[in-house]
Amino acid sequence: MKVGKLIMMLVCLLATTNLFAQSHSDDIIGIWETEDKDGRMEIYKCEDKYCGKLLWGKDIVEEDGVTSKKDVNNPDDDLKSRDLVGITNLIGLKYKKNGEYTEGEIYDANSGKMYSCLIKLKGGDMHMRGYIGVPLLGQTVIWKRIK
Repeated sequence: MKVGKLIMMLVCLLATTNLFAQSHSDDIIGIWETEDKDGRMEIYKCEDKYCGKLLWGKDIVEEDGVTSKKDVNNPDDDLKSRDLVGITNLIGLKYKKNGEYTEGEIYDANSGKMYSCLIKLKGGDMHMRGYIGVPLLGQTVIWKRIK
């Protein structure tokens, strides 16, 4: 076999492998709801990473269930008047492998703090872990996909 043909076959194989990995990385994209059905988030692609925005939640809307609360706990005074519904609160997630996403950050509107975040997709559920420092020092919340 000529060297040129061999190189072309290797390039095609690598490209196919990369496309296959890419399709699995997008498995996280969609609308998710907490197990307790008290919050919804949409996860989407933002450049080569993944982000999430708040769609609804019992802690981010007023008692009428519709009107958005404001981001009053944000340390940035310029952001305290923004609506919580629709904010991007999850940024920078990178797909690693086998349904694992790392290096993200998640904003907790109740405290006004950012936490490190990692996600694992398991059996159709999303296990989101927010933490400070190391994942062992964190909390995991399970989300279900809304179809």
